[in-house]
Amino acid sequence: MSSATVEAWPEGPAGLVGRGRRGFRAWRRTRPFWGGLLAVIAGLPILYFPYAHLTLGGLTVAMATTAGAGSLLIGLLMMVLGVTVWFQPVVRVFCGVATTILALISIPVSNLGGFGMGAIPGLIAGGLLVSWAPLQPLPDAGPETAEMTAAPQDAAPTAQLPAQAAAEQPLEYGAAPTAHAEGEQR
Repeated sequence: MSSATVEAWPEGPAGLVGRGRRGFRAWRRTRPFWGGLLAVIAGLPILYFPYAHLTLGGLTVAMATTAGAGSLLIGLLMMVLGVTVWFQPVVRVFCGVATTILALISIPVSNLGGFGMGAIPGLIAGGLLVSWAPLQPLPDAGPETAEMTAAPQDAAPTAQLPAQAAAEQPLEYGAAPTAHAEGEQR
């Protein structure tokens, strides 16, 4: 290995691979990756089996159905929905519902949903896509918010009167409650 190669990769090829792996992991965690992967995988048998010819000994079995174009459309759409949700996580609910519907439609149209090898992963993928939600960032816990959220250990819980509950205004998301003086008007 020449000195120019070592200077171009100061951490070496192993460091470059590790950095790429960490980058992919960070990208994967910000989107419904596994649901999209399962949707792509589910589209493959739905797409393949209506056009496949199995040879058993000297006998060739064609599994083509009259709905070959329907199987082609369903398989391709499931694969496109899986890839779309990787790059546009905002449309995850639409893609999940569409994947579920396509997996159910593939049962009568495409040889029992690719003999179950496409319908079952498609249904699981649809559920994963619909249920995925991005993580919310945690608010920074400063010393003033830690004091306000800490409850005294020996204080007994008390219920609010209806007039007290009505007087309080709802807080915005992430806003900390503030203590008011008794004489101060709201």
